[in-house]
Amino acid sequence: MNEFWENIYVQSAANYSVVVLCAILFLTVFELVTKYKNWEQIQNGNLAVAMATGGKIFGIANIFRYSIEDHDTLLMMIGWGFFGFLLLLIGYFIFEFLTPSFKIDDEIEKDNRAVGFISMMISIGLSFVIGAGIVG
Repeated sequence: MNEFWENIYVQSAANYSVVVLCAILFLTVFELVTKYKNWEQIQNGNLAVAMATGGKIFGIANIFRYSIEDHDTLLMMIGWGFFGFLLLLIGYFIFEFLTPSFKIDDEIEKDNRAVGFISMMISIGLSFVIGAGIVG
């Protein structure tokens, strides 16, 4: 049975499956902490929400990329992925805190593309910083 789990195709499929499930879970958490409904706004053509959500998706995937690269076991990869997501979520709240003159969620919901773009870049940028800190 060990040979089965050591097969590169099985490992890739396992990593893929776990990351997809974690991404769905993490996007659900983001949906709960934002004032707007991500997918409803995207369906209505809100580009700011699409950029912010895309940045979150990229950030989550990038964190898991580092986690997969630096860990041999699925459980370690998941653990570091969850930790990285927590840091990404904290970054979201820091961004909101650092802009007291306006509310990030309100601006993104109003399709303020400048705020959506900055939100996307923060998620992407932080994912590289978080990923660099993931150690095997």
